[in-house]
Amino acid sequence: MGLADFAIGLQNAGVTIYSTGGTRKHLEESGVSVEDVADYTGFPEMMDGRVKTLHPKIFGGILGIRDRDDHVDSMEEHDMVPFDLVVVNLYPFAATAARPGATREECVEQIDIGGPSLVRAAAKNHAHVAICTSSEQYGDLLEQIESGGSTLAQRRKLAGEAFEHTASYDRAIADYMQGETLTGEFPSSLHFSLKRKAQLRYGENPHQRAALYVDPSVRSVNLVSARQLNGKELSYNNLLDLDAALEIVRGFAQPAASVIKHNNPCGAATDAKIARACRKALAGDPLSAFGSVLGFNRTVDMETAEMLCEPGLFIEAIVAPDFEAGAVGLLTTKPRWKENVRLMQVGRLDDGPAAFQRRFISGGMLIQDADRLTSVPLQWKTVTETQVADELWDDVSFAWEMVRHVKSNAIVLAKDTSLIGVGAGQMSRVDSVEIAIDKAGDRASGSVLASDAFFPFPDSIESAAEAGVVAVIQPGGSRRDSEVIDACNKHGLPLVLTGRRHFKH
Repeated sequence: MGLADFAIGLQNAGVTIYSTGGTRKHLEESGVSVEDVADYTGFPEMMDGRVKTLHPKIFGGILGIRDRDDHVDSMEEHDMVPFDLVVVNLYPFAATAARPGATREECVEQIDIGGPSLVRAAAKNHAHVAICTSSEQYGDLLEQIESGGSTLAQRRKLAGEAFEHTASYDRAIADYMQGETLTGEFPSSLHFSLKRKAQLRYGENPHQRAALYVDPSVRSVNLVSARQLNGKELSYNNLLDLDAALEIVRGFAQPAASVIKHNNPCGAATDAKIARACRKALAGDPLSAFGSVLGFNRTVDMETAEMLCEPGLFIEAIVAPDFEAGAVGLLTTKPRWKENVRLMQVGRLDDGPAAFQRRFISGGMLIQDADRLTSVPLQWKTVTETQVADELWDDVSFAWEMVRHVKSNAIVLAKDTSLIGVGAGQMSRVDSVEIAIDKAGDRASGSVLASDAFFPFPDSIESAAEAGVVAVIQPGGSRRDSEVIDACNKHGLPLVLTGRRHFKH
């Protein structure tokens, strides 16, 4: 329901409506009879509309306590109208600040003054006044008024939502102002205003409750704002895995595909065509790929969809910038999992996640810079006698990009810019190496190994060399780096040090 329809309903219910400026004009053009606030207060709008409703006759009519004789006498003495309902749509500050190219002057002009004051006044006096701050409330409010008026419980609920609304509004302004003055340090205090988007069926396990909330401060392409084209309701675990799949593929300029199980990649690849990248990614660990979540950084085309419909595959969900219409039709009609597969359209991918990462712990929250892959090959050092062969550099770079997406201790094996073995979450690094080699099998021969942190001992190098690994990339920094380098030299393995660790916990 729009504002004009709401106002027409109020008028039909016998409500007298007061308004200002552009809103009054809009309502009158819609056939609503409106009293001009300036005529009521005897004071004109001024300063380009900066001062419109900030007047005692407005706020007295809102704040007056109706069952106190002295308040009623004051209202009558000053010819104040006792307002029963206040409807406010605040200036769109957050939307303006988020608009590319918005100037500081434009943003400042969208800082509402009178609106929040009206909201707070009406919410404070909710014993007598109903406050409306969202078009989503119009229908219920109109129904209440047509039925004789709102109850105290209803007005108290509206007041709570109103104060939440103004708090969020002020938070957006404060964040904008602080963003102009902070010089790299973390803010002295943090406040979040999130809005519930969905009640999930359950959490990580069936006995846990769960819900999905929207963070309005996130401007980059994200999963929460994605459009679901098909499938059942997303689960808590689906959302975690889809987010992981999306974060992997957005790190590549080339067409890329990722395969996620339990928040770790079990497959990923790049190629000149998205369909080939998908086939390579699924071949990384075919057994684990059953029941997985897929991510793409290109539109899912018919060739890719046809491949996904091949027998033996089972896909829980897919996230991509877009899907060709024919691909959607095929994925939702041909495979046996057609009715349930969740297809998430996020739009054209941008630079990626927010600058900060947040994580709750008992009693507080940790915040850190996002782990972006800022080191480049020009900053890397090959510290062994054997140099990396030119034809291996694509795999070296691919492996280093992928290892930061795996839970520590993390080891990945890459070949032909595809993930062929993953060792994740082990307490011993050499155990992660052995698991990655076991997953790769015979394919480990000729592959590149990446480690998210340094090797504390040369034992991992011995295992890698025995499996046929042809290059290793890792941060370095161990007291035993020299022993690790010696082991690489013994086996003729080139070792690249990046100088940057990529733990993920």
